[in-house]
Amino acid sequence: MVPQVAGYLQTLVLLVFVVHPGQQVCVDVPSGTEAVLGRSMKLTCIACLRREEIKAKTRVDWYYMPNKENDIPPTKTHIYKYEDESPAALDGPFKGRLTWNGSQDLQDVSIQIINVTYNDSGVYECRVIREFEFDFFTPSVSLTKNINLSVKEKASEDTTAVYSEIMMYVLLVFLTFWLLVEMVYCYRKISKSDEQTQDTAY
Repeated sequence: MVPQVAGYLQTLVLLVFVVHPGQQVCVDVPSGTEAVLGRSMKLTCIACLRREEIKAKTRVDWYYMPNKENDIPPTKTHIYKYEDESPAALDGPFKGRLTWNGSQDLQDVSIQIINVTYNDSGVYECRVIREFEFDFFTPSVSLTKNINLSVKEKASEDTTAVYSEIMMYVLLVFLTFWLLVEMVYCYRKISKSDEQTQDTAY
């Protein structure tokens, strides 16, 4: 009985802890909109590919528009670009303070502002253009996202993050307890079945 039970328990443990490798999942998450003075700020821009196996030529452009003042239309400034697998910060007020923070597959095309100042408040536009490579034609798609960024002296309390962390630990405790219950249940069921088999044999 002991070898049989041990075998079942080993199988159960393997099913729980062995994770099969799979494709990365792209999740479109919104960017943060509140930066802290003097710190770094990531401007998140997600452009998911529905068919990752299809090759595409991707171009990314980031623009900045200051907040509107006195009914004067803001000027849009081209501040960053990614083209031909090469990211580059352009001349302007952000020169030397922008870095590429995207992923290798270009589904995440985010950038990061270093040493945020009050003058960085405004609207940031992320524009993604993909040209797909087929045998006879090259269709293209475009995506535009706007991020309205505000700069504060101190970070405000994010209650959502606190609640999310608490729920994560509660879920972890619940799953651990559920796993222990399942293991005990399986052990008792196997033991009872083995005892019935032995009684029948006698």
